[in-house]
Amino acid sequence: METEHDVVRNAQVVDARARNISHNVRCTECGSQSIEDSQADVAILLRKLIRDEIQAGKSDKEIYKKLEEDFGETVLYAPKFDLQTAAIWLSPLLVAGTAAGIWAYKKHRQKTNVHIMALNLVRGVPLTPKEKQTMLDILTPPPREGTSPSSWWRSLQK
Repeated sequence: METEHDVVRNAQVVDARARNISHNVRCTECGSQSIEDSQADVAILLRKLIRDEIQAGKSDKEIYKKLEEDFGETVLYAPKFDLQTAAIWLSPLLVAGTAAGIWAYKKHRQKTNVHIMALNLVRGVPLTPKEKQTMLDILTPPPREGTSPSSWWRSLQK
């Protein structure tokens, strides 16, 4: 025999599960809200359907599967990972990887150019004005704190 305490506890469990599922299901009428937040008629009906399914003893997975079968995959906020959605799921990684590759290539190229310029200096090949400026920028140490760049430059020229 169920006591009143057990009935209340079961109602709270059903309510908590229903709210959890409802937060993960998109309202088919609004599109931008979960059925838990929406006051559309279809959202109210879906919340009732979910509670009925929970009281019938269905698991969360079974309820999600039923909703997906009835309304399509877009009704769920977290669609499954498959071949069709792989590009969408992996696109942030592809963009980050491409950006990292470009950055690494530019850094490598910059270091390679400095090495080529240094070899040209050793060989006696004159540098272009841009190459001279690049070499000065790379080889000139930063000024010490407390000294202005002009006083630092004057101390080098002495």
